[in-house]
Amino acid sequence: MGHVKKEILIGILVSLFATFSGFFIYLEYISDLSFSETIYKIRQGGVLGSVIALAAIPNLFVFWVFLKKRQDNRAKGVLITTIAIALFTVVLKIF
Repeated sequence: MGHVKKEILIGILVSLFATFSGFFIYLEYISDLSFSETIYKIRQGGVLGSVIALAAIPNLFVFWVFLKKRQDNRAKGVLITTIAIALFTVVLKIF
């Protein structure tokens, strides 16, 4: 059972890395401002949830790769992270 948990954790970590990479790349190409200024403007504009949701798009590719390689437990980790990000964006939009 420990092997399954390890594989799911690897999927979660890869998914988080893909999301943070997507977030960073999105901010670098969308804004001429510095990273911290862009974050401030996004939070001020109330679109942080939308930006995070867009940043999670690379998870689709990661999920697909894990499924193609028959690494189902890693794909489960990606799915868990993606659902958590979706719930987080809903919370950000509500509050």
